[in-house]
Order: sequence, then structure tokens, then C-alpha cells
Amino acid sequence: LKEDKIILGIDPGTNILGFGVIAVVSGKPVYVDCGIIDLQKETEHFRKLAILSREIEILMDKYEPTDVALESAFYAKDPQVIQKLGRVQGIVIAEAIKRCLDVSEYAPRKAKLVVAGNGGASKEQVCTMTMRQLGITDKPVKFDASDALAIALCHHFESKSPIPKANPGRSGSKSSWARFVESNSDRVTTNVVSKKGGIKKQ
Repeated sequence: LKEDKIILGIDPGTNILGFGVIAVVSGKPVYVDCGIIDLQKETEHFRKLAILSREIEILMDKYEPTDVALESAFYAKDPQVIQKLGRVQGIVIAEAIKRCLDVSEYAPRKAKLVVAGNGGASKEQVCTMTMRQLGITDKPVKFDASDALAIALCHHFESKSPIPKANPGRSGSKSSWARFVESNSDRVTTNVVSKKGGIKKQ
């Protein structure tokens, strides 16, 4: 299979960073891989950044993405949280720029709206819709990984055919979740799933 592009989605975190990789084949998103970088046992912040820098470099060497999609920092009462997340984002962006890759950033609510049809969707709903759209049968071990896949999917859909802005409806009502499924049947059908280890380039 020949990929149109390979998108690396990143859900930044200083304790757990999620990553998701999808390929776009003939205009359709195909699952490649997802996982986490777990740094919960590392207590020193700058040591974490050094490890993350090395791990991000390894990820990009392995999957050779053409596009990198990041979740933007969310609102937090503690400014140090935003500062630390910004440093993680900076590491990812710097590595992408060094490789001349396209970089995009999406707010969590935006990714939820594009992937699940509801900007207030729960992590479980986002995970479920992401699995359906990519034909994944095994649930990701962490929501950090499924969130990263959702960011990658969001980038794919936004760059290909942005969803028109519309009233997402009340949470839990048919006007949001069910209506999205009905209106986007092409996104919830099972796509080709790559074997573990990703799609081999030909």
C-alpha cells in the first residue's frame, strides 16, 4: 500500500504522553499504531524532557510522518501546568520543524467535535468513535493513546474536508452523538486495519 501521508498525533503530557499514528491511503485513514510514553516514575522535570526528546525522535524515525498534529494546552488554574505542557509541545514542534514536517494544533474540544460529533464528548466516547472509524478491535491501553489517535484523525478530516460548523446539540441527545453517526456513515464503517507494526511501504 502506498500512503498519501502519515500523520503522527500527539496528546502532550509530562507524566504520560500519548501518540497515535495513522496513514492516509487513497484518501482514507488507516490505523498504524498507538501507545504511550510513561514517565510517571521519573520525578525530575528536566530529566523527563530529555527522555521525551529522545523518544519523540525515535517515533519520528520509526514512522517517518509527513504531518504532526498536537493537542493544544487546555485551561488550568495552575500556570505551571500550562508551562510544563508548553515545554513538551515545544520538544515535539522542534523535532518536527527540524525534519521540515507540517505541524498543526487542535484544541481538545475541536478534536472531540470533529471525531465524535460533540465537543463535550467523554474520553470513552472519543475512544469508541476513533476505534470505529479506524476499524480497531483492541481497545488502546490508555485514553492518552486514543486521544492522540483522535487528534491525528481530526487533522486528517480538517485538512481533507472540514466539517461545517453547526450546533452540536445537547449532550446525550440524538442531535449530537446519534446525528453525527447518521450523517457520517462513511466514517464509522470498518476500514482496513494494518497488522501490528504498521503499514509496510512499497
